[in-house]
Amino acid sequence: EKIEATLYCWGGTITEPIQEASTKPTLERERFSVPHASRDPKILQEVNLENEDIFELIKNPPEVGAVRIFEQPESWDSTKGSTIATTTQGIATILLPSGPLNMDGAQWHLLKHTLTNNGSNPIGSSLQTELTRQLLLDKDKKHRSFSWKLLRIVKNVFQATKYQGDTAITIPPFFQNAGRGTERIWGETLSSPQPLVINWPGLNDKEKTELTPILASTDNWILLTYPLGAKNKSQPPLVESQRIARADGKCSRHKGWWREGKDELASHSTTTEVWISTRSRIPETTRITLPESLEEENRKDTPAFGDEDLEIIHRSGTEAGLLGIYNFPGAVYATDGSNDRGVMGAG
Repeated sequence: EKIEATLYCWGGTITEPIQEASTKPTLERERFSVPHASRDPKILQEVNLENEDIFELIKNPPEVGAVRIFEQPESWDSTKGSTIATTTQGIATILLPSGPLNMDGAQWHLLKHTLTNNGSNPIGSSLQTELTRQLLLDKDKKHRSFSWKLLRIVKNVFQATKYQGDTAITIPPFFQNAGRGTERIWGETLSSPQPLVINWPGLNDKEKTELTPILASTDNWILLTYPLGAKNKSQPPLVESQRIARADGKCSRHKGWWREGKDELASHSTTTEVWISTRSRIPETTRITLPESLEEENRKDTPAFGDEDLEIIHRSGTEAGLLGIYNFPGAVYATDGSNDRGVMGAG
């Protein structure tokens, strides 16, 4: 019975009696297999829809369901004011005074809502300033762009609302406010000190000097840095600081990740230290989990899919967000493939 079932699946039939086990069977070329899908009656029927525009299909899905094939990727005009930009396949191309800039499309969508944009200081000028600073940081061998997974963890230690260091090009969207020293990058400038997450190497000497009095008088900040002492030894960044974690791991993104929004982490391990105020007290569980976070061995970072206002804006700038898929009431499945002279290849 098993042999009969097998031959049936192969598309064949038994024409001769089965030989005994002791008899050597006659060798024949094996029949080609028949895909089970060929016997599946649930084949999608081709239908004509009144409106086949992809955006309308997502907003108002037809009752029959639909498969939409794109021969070319969709592009969006993501211009802001006088700054011309186009977003394709998750990458924004922005025309700046220094030339075209390619960067993560979701981050550009965020910056359109957060960077200064007025007559005397258009967003293109603000972004040019951030780009110049970012290129300098990328040349610094010791500078790290910490993983967003790690930054979210340290953010929760004191429920930080502000990020200090780096540039608008790499700062994650789960911080309401961002700055460098006394300089505002985005968000509000409040009179009372805010809980902070600080990337110490992401600040220059002037900005560190501006920030030091605030850190000396508050106890709701957490600071990330590479070892500041000689020969990879610890050295307090401030007199009023205590180290709560130090470990080796892959907890930072690779250089230039922001150009394509890639979430791969650096391939090599680095030593990272975490410091807080000498007046701060944290739970013992936090002291245990922080080194584990620094010893990250995963290859990829965690996407920023939270529910805070700026995170929603950031997510809406992804390719799926621009298509409107996050607001789609049904189920969406996506795949890719190749198109060679009208013939679809593997995907």
